[in-house]
Amino acid sequence: MTTAETDLDETAAILFTSGSTGPAKGVMYRHRIFRAQVEELRKLYDFVPGDIDVPGFPLFALFSTALGQTCLLPELDPSRPASVDPKKVVDAVLEFGAHSLQGSPAIWRRVGDYCTANRIKLPTVKRVLTFGAPISVELLNAWREVLPAGAQVHTPYGATEALPISTIGSDEVLGETWRATARGAGTCVGTLAPGIQVRIIRITEGVLEEWSDDLMVSRGDVGEIVVAGDVVTWSYDRRPEATAQAKIREGERIWHRMGDLGYFDEQGRLWFCGRKAHRIEGADGRWFSVCGEGMVNVHPRVSRSALVGVGEMGKQTPVLVIEPRHPLDEEARQAVRREALDLLHADPRYQPVTRALFHPSFPVDPRHNAKIHREELAAWAARQP
Repeated sequence: MTTAETDLDETAAILFTSGSTGPAKGVMYRHRIFRAQVEELRKLYDFVPGDIDVPGFPLFALFSTALGQTCLLPELDPSRPASVDPKKVVDAVLEFGAHSLQGSPAIWRRVGDYCTANRIKLPTVKRVLTFGAPISVELLNAWREVLPAGAQVHTPYGATEALPISTIGSDEVLGETWRATARGAGTCVGTLAPGIQVRIIRITEGVLEEWSDDLMVSRGDVGEIVVAGDVVTWSYDRRPEATAQAKIREGERIWHRMGDLGYFDEQGRLWFCGRKAHRIEGADGRWFSVCGEGMVNVHPRVSRSALVGVGEMGKQTPVLVIEPRHPLDEEARQAVRREALDLLHADPRYQPVTRALFHPSFPVDPRHNAKIHREELAAWAARQP
């Protein structure tokens, strides 16, 4: 077999975004970006050649082989990961002694529940990587009982355009950060990956062609997350307008605008507050989706929630939408509605949220079955009496 000679700046692949906040875009990947990603992942998670990896997200099979690992491909539909048969995955992990598991939280939620219900442990697994949406404390607690001592669930933060940016393990979440999430701080996405630079800039619409230091906000303030480094892609495929919207040039350096909102805490950790497109701008204030939802999701009868804005940007009304764990009668709905709003109102900034609706099953993205389509929920909420 002959290996092709390639240049580091040649196009290696076009990878498409999930399309969770608009049409999917093709991201131009060069060979140097793939090489940088492999090295960053190796450093972050101590991948060892010869290990057996279960890539629940097909793209990661490429990384697995580049890291010298054997791929154990699970039997699942990549377009519907939440429909996975957990028994088939668990049986394969046990039979072949898999060391790493990767994929959407929709997969590992089902696998974790199955292992818990059947008192199954996965003694060979060193790490679980799950990505695509914030991870619940419930999922992390379930996996704590499934994994051997020393193994963790890791949540890398990033996007198709830039990955990995940061990471956090379940020990840190369960030991500390979930409490702040329940108080409205957002979701901690951890410490930065080696070689990554992150800045927080003021929330701005429109193109930012050139970097200026006056774009930056004060430490601790919420703004748009922008990233630079060897794993950051340069452009979209044949989408010059999208490229201009997403990239800021600083000499030879390119900053990618994540379209996410966040901030740094005093320990230098990065926190995620939601997508910029999902922020709610009203006459009475500004609200961030993930910050509000984190306070409500601790309710035992709430499966997940979405804080959405109804109306024109700048004049929006915040509405809380709840997906209950189980169907509720009217009396139970009234109780959950009241209790959920009480949780939200513990943060005075969210007291203007006075309306809560129930939705039977949130619309989610096809890739991960985990990212909530808040735009659809906002349109649905606007139609409710």
